[in-house]
Amino acid sequence: MLTNFLPLIGDALIETIVMVAVSGFVGALAGIPLGIVLFVTDKKSFLPMPVLNITLGTVINAMRSVPFIILLVAIIPFTRMVVGSSIGTAAAIVPLTLSVAPFIARMVETSLREVDKGLIEAAQSMGATHLQVVTKVLLPEAMPGIVAGLTISVISLIGYSAMAGAVGGGGLGDLGIRYGYQRFNPEVMWTVVLVLIVLVQGLQSLGDRIVRKLSHK
Repeated sequence: MLTNFLPLIGDALIETIVMVAVSGFVGALAGIPLGIVLFVTDKKSFLPMPVLNITLGTVINAMRSVPFIILLVAIIPFTRMVVGSSIGTAAAIVPLTLSVAPFIARMVETSLREVDKGLIEAAQSMGATHLQVVTKVLLPEAMPGIVAGLTISVISLIGYSAMAGAVGGGGLGDLGIRYGYQRFNPEVMWTVVLVLIVLVQGLQSLGDRIVRKLSHK
């Protein structure tokens, strides 16, 4: 009986990968610059802007404090305006991106804080501009931590994408709820769980491998 659902499981896996990949990529494009701004504008950093830092930090903290399932429902009008629908894979990407971007921002900020301040001071003493300090010192030194943070963020997205299935978001979560739970097919439910576990383990192993290579450099 389970073999009848294998094509559906394959399609759902592809939908999940698309949701996580797109939202993770867009979230990183927004979150990494936000994390850099949070770090460099801190009052103890080299480009202090307290008002901007506090305002941006407050907005990011507010977004992070909203549970994903509530965010998913609360921004349905915005999601519908952006993609033209409130259900499906494309619709799930919007709340997924909004949920992961502030998380990545804080991860990046934390990684940058771990960079030896002596390296920053040495670069400044040699006449490096603020942009050069960020691109030539901060980001290369913090890259292992940033990659580790991105790995955690992507794995969190997998869980969020499964949660999005509760409101018709598509992917493995949607399949598990509709065919596993609502139609009383525990084989489908446990297969979905197993696929999610394998996916998470694979991503974590890949992230750890990249971090080790970057650390050796």
